[in-house]
Amino acid sequence: MTSLWGLLRGNRNYRYTWMGQVVSETGDWFNNIAVFALVMEKSGSGLVVSGVMLARAIPAVVAGPIAGVLLDRFDRKRIMIASDLIRAAVALAFLLTLRQPHPWLLYALSAILMFASPFFTSGRAAILPTIASAEELHTANSLTQTTQWATLTAGTLLAGYSAAQFGYRWAFIINSLSFLFSAWAIWRIAAPGGFRPSRAAAGGAVRPWREYREGLAYLRSVPLMMGIAMISVGWALGGGAAQILFALFGEQIFHRGSAGIGGIWGFAGIGLLAGGALAHFAGRRAGFPAYKRAITVSYIAHGAAYMLFSQASSYGLALGAMMFSRIGMAVTTVLNNFQLLRHTPDQFRGRVFATMESLRWSAMIVSMAAAGIASQYYSPRTIGLIAGALGLLTALAWAWCDWTGRLPEPKQEASTPAPEAELREVRDSTL
Repeated sequence: MTSLWGLLRGNRNYRYTWMGQVVSETGDWFNNIAVFALVMEKSGSGLVVSGVMLARAIPAVVAGPIAGVLLDRFDRKRIMIASDLIRAAVALAFLLTLRQPHPWLLYALSAILMFASPFFTSGRAAILPTIASAEELHTANSLTQTTQWATLTAGTLLAGYSAAQFGYRWAFIINSLSFLFSAWAIWRIAAPGGFRPSRAAAGGAVRPWREYREGLAYLRSVPLMMGIAMISVGWALGGGAAQILFALFGEQIFHRGSAGIGGIWGFAGIGLLAGGALAHFAGRRAGFPAYKRAITVSYIAHGAAYMLFSQASSYGLALGAMMFSRIGMAVTTVLNNFQLLRHTPDQFRGRVFATMESLRWSAMIVSMAAAGIASQYYSPRTIGLIAGALGLLTALAWAWCDWTGRLPEPKQEASTPAPEAELREVRDSTL
């Protein structure tokens, strides 16, 4: 099994992809923090904040099916570069909101930015088995997932400091430049067979709805993937509520203001990083039966710890419970994503990952809306308890499916990841 450092040092393609991820995802948080701070400064309206959140979430759901079809038909590398270039232009256009901070402009730019995002994120997942050998795939998946959580933790801190010290203008410029860097990094990668899907639905007119239905039919035909979809939705039902609950707990339950909110988010980030590391080491030698048991244990821990967080009497206990909840969630995410990479055939990989992303966003929209409405009538503790219980019930449903033999290992394997010899050949030719 390849080490993290060995992967970055020895795999040129993955190194450039990872560099682009670090810079662009950190830049995303510059945009997020600046936009929400700008909204509060100019309008002070929670309704406008909710509008921006929905303007970002809904287009991501709509874009998923389109992105999945295109990623399974055309060159994934070119689509990812196009996504970066479009997002760079849109990110720079946010400068217009400094002079004209109209809500409709913030909604429109946020919507376009997030509509373009799944074309890149699902594409990055789809090409991972192409740029990593079979020996490197688990390590590449672990590092990609953990990096996403690390950039969340570091990006929010850097973005907040930058916006306070240099203003929103530089936050938007940095975000735009980060996408340009990512586009350059993806342009530098190369593979012996290119990045067009094998056995793609080439030839003839593009039939988006028909091709997307083919992807859904494949996903429904594999019990494991339906189980992973169930886990994703179960997490999002609590994860969407968390966007509301963290603020409510920091302000209303523990009366610690912005510092309390930041503390909860901070410990959640620590838990994600710890869980990502744990999943990397635990998954290195785990067979398929052990993987399924690990999902049961980690997701039960996630749901139970979330419920404990909702009822914690002290701020310190709440922080500890949130950290353990996110450890369980991170382990589940890393291990499930690895199984998707291993077992999804190349010609379906774009649609499968895009569909999973759309499902998560859809569930999060429902969860955010439900939590926001419920907060007008019920205590945050009650809402948090229900959100945690949903996660726990999802874990029990997975355990029952495993116990009754409803989650067999897929017989049809994905296209074999690039052999080490081929990867070494293309690395040497591009050094």
